[in-house]
Amino acid sequence: MPSLGNILALGLKELRVLRADPVMVLLLLYTFTLAVYSVSTGVKMEVRNAAIAVVDEDHSELSRALRAALLPPQFRPPVAIEAGAVAPALDSGRFVFVLQVPPRFEADLLARRPTELALDIDATAMSMAGNGSAYIQQIVQQEVEARIGGAALPVDLVTRTRFNPNSTPEWFAAVMQVVNSIMILSIILPGAALLREREHGTLEHLLAMPVTPLEILLAKVAANALVIVGAALLSLLLVVQGLLGVPLAGSLPLFVLGTLLFQVSIAALGILLATTTASTGQFGLLALPLLILLMLLSGSMTPLESMPPWLQQALQVSPAVQFVGFAQAVLYRGAGLRIVAPQLLALLLLGGLFLGVALFRLRRSLARVG
Repeated sequence: MPSLGNILALGLKELRVLRADPVMVLLLLYTFTLAVYSVSTGVKMEVRNAAIAVVDEDHSELSRALRAALLPPQFRPPVAIEAGAVAPALDSGRFVFVLQVPPRFEADLLARRPTELALDIDATAMSMAGNGSAYIQQIVQQEVEARIGGAALPVDLVTRTRFNPNSTPEWFAAVMQVVNSIMILSIILPGAALLREREHGTLEHLLAMPVTPLEILLAKVAANALVIVGAALLSLLLVVQGLLGVPLAGSLPLFVLGTLLFQVSIAALGILLATTTASTGQFGLLALPLLILLMLLSGSMTPLESMPPWLQQALQVSPAVQFVGFAQAVLYRGAGLRIVAPQLLALLLLGGLFLGVALFRLRRSLARVG
């Protein structure tokens, strides 16, 4: 059985070493502060401040209403241009959208004669082009129905947006950036700590002490987990909730519990990678593609529902997928323990599996050093 005294002593040593490493301290501070703020406010995939122009050849009340309905924050104030300037304006990148209203547009609609609008789109920005065209079509339909009228629909569809009523992108991006930061540092810090022992020659000192590989493993996992969970909690309170104004719907103690369970599996994975490499450089080259795959396939950047069914099933064994689902349920939707119990159980089982494999590899690595 591991000794709690040995684990505590080794854990305090890890904290002192981390405090004395300015690069790691700066990385920790940057990841949970500037990175969270810049990613949540700067990286946007939705339509924001899109440049749009209107060619109004009708000059009717309806055409002016269409122009007035193109409002911020989705669009910049529309610019009136002539029909002959459309192609040069799109070629030069001045506008992403150009809406062309033909002559007698309102009169044709009132007379129930077929008519059409033209919407020219610069699709080099694919996400903005697709979402923006849907916005513009919806705006045109609403304005036409409001002023001209149309056939009554058999069903009156009423939409209610829950958990993020204004569809504010920062609400999603800020929390997911904290989750990604936890994932990145939980692999890097424990793995780098083990390699630091090897490169500085202090691993032999550990072998000369009355400590077991399990105590070394638990000390490194626990010390780094304490730092990462504490930094993540402060980031949620000070940066996400305080600076960005993102409401946190669920229980922070429950989130901390799930994060600690996630730490066991993901930190064990970092130590497992460290036992297969000989230097910090090799560890970084091996960890980088793994981190990219974990983030891309975790559901924090792309929804799992858009992935192939076989891949969705295979990813259920990933602790990153379970943790992202847990974090979204707790912090976005205010889920309680009963709802997230399956994710917590999965994190516990995966943590035990990864910890066992990492312990096996660590024992073999220490045996070679000894």
